[in-house]
Amino acid sequence: MKLICSQNDLNVQLSLVNRVIPSRSSHPLLTNVYFEADAAQQQVKMTGYDLSIGIQTSFPAQIEEGGIVTLPAKLLSDIVSRLPSGDVTLDDEEGDFLITIAGSSGRYQVRGLSAAEYPDLPTVGEGDVASLAVDLLSEGLQGSLFASSGDETKQVLTGVHLTSEADGLEFAATDGHRLAVVKTINDGADGAGAAEFDVTVPSKALRELDRMLQSNSATEAIALQFDRGHLVVEWEDKRLTSALLDGQYPNYRQLIPRQFERQMTVERKLLMEALERISVLAEQKNGSVKFEVSQARGEAVLTVDAPDVGSGKETVPAQVSGADLEIGFNVRYLLEGLKAIPSTEVQLQFNSATSPAVVTPLGGTKMTYLVMPVQLRS
Repeated sequence: MKLICSQNDLNVQLSLVNRVIPSRSSHPLLTNVYFEADAAQQQVKMTGYDLSIGIQTSFPAQIEEGGIVTLPAKLLSDIVSRLPSGDVTLDDEEGDFLITIAGSSGRYQVRGLSAAEYPDLPTVGEGDVASLAVDLLSEGLQGSLFASSGDETKQVLTGVHLTSEADGLEFAATDGHRLAVVKTINDGADGAGAAEFDVTVPSKALRELDRMLQSNSATEAIALQFDRGHLVVEWEDKRLTSALLDGQYPNYRQLIPRQFERQMTVERKLLMEALERISVLAEQKNGSVKFEVSQARGEAVLTVDAPDVGSGKETVPAQVSGADLEIGFNVRYLLEGLKAIPSTEVQLQFNSATSPAVVTPLGGTKMTYLVMPVQLRS
C-alpha cells in the first residue's frame, strides 16, 4: 500500500471515525481504524466501529498501490494531527503492516494489524426507508436529543424515538422529567412517509450523526434505513450505522395536555438571559426557580431565595392570559428547552402549579417541549 493525501483531509476524517472507536476493548482490533486505499477509485476509506455504532467515511487521495490494514486509532490520530499541513505519504514498503507516515518535516512508523477479521458494518436489506432533507433532519435531532436520559439504567429512555409520519418524521425524547417532540414536514421529498416504522435509536449515535451533518455540506435528502435491529444512514461519502434500542417506548403523546387555563407569550432571548443570570443562585437551591405569572402586570417574575447564600429576582415582560399563577421549575430544564427552540418568541402554557407546562415556538419549527414543575418550598 502506498498513497499521498492531504494532512488536513486525513486528520479531519480520522477525527470523525475516532469518535466511535473505543480506547479499550475485549476485541483489540476494534481499537484500530480500518484503513483501505482503493487504487481504482483513488480514494481512502476509513471505518470505526464499536459493535454498536459505526462510522465510515472516504476522501480522495493519490493511490499508487492499494491495500487494506487496521491501524491503532489513537496513535495514528495523535501523529497525523501534529504533522504540518501539506502532503502526507503512507507507505507499507515491506507489505508487513508496518506503515511509514512521512510529512514535510518528519517520518514515523506505526505497526498495524491485518483487517481480515475486522467486522463488517451492518446493512439493511428489506427494511423500511425514510428520506429527509438535511436541514429538517438536523432540526429534529437538535430539538429532541437534549431531552433524552443519560441514565443507562433507563435503557430505552437513553434514545430518541422516531416515528414515520405521512409527510415527515416525528422525533421524541424524554428522561422522565421533560419531553421534547419535534415534527418535521418534508415538503416535496419523495418517499418521506412511504415507510411505516416506530423505532428508538441511541442518542449517542444520533449525536454523532448530528455532528456529521453540521460539518458536512450535503444538500440532497438523506436516506434513513431501518430494520428490526439497526439504523443505517448514508449520504455522499459518509455512512453511519447503529443498533436500535429494545423495549417499549412510553406513550408520550398522552402526557401532553390538550387544553390549558393559562398561557404566556414572551421573547425567548429575554427569558433565556434572565434564567441564565438567576441560575447562579438557583444552583445553590436544588436548581429551582419560582415563576410568578401576572396578567394584570403583563410580566413574569422569576425569583430564587437560597437561605444563607442570597436571593435573586428577574422581571420579564410577557403577554399573559388566564389567572395569576405561581409555579416552580428546574432552571436547567427550562434553559435547555429554550436553547433548542429557534423562534424569536415562545409560548408557555400552564394549568396548575402541579401539572406539566408546555413550551412551544411561535412560528417555524413544530416543536412541543413539556416540562414537569417542581414543588415550591418556602
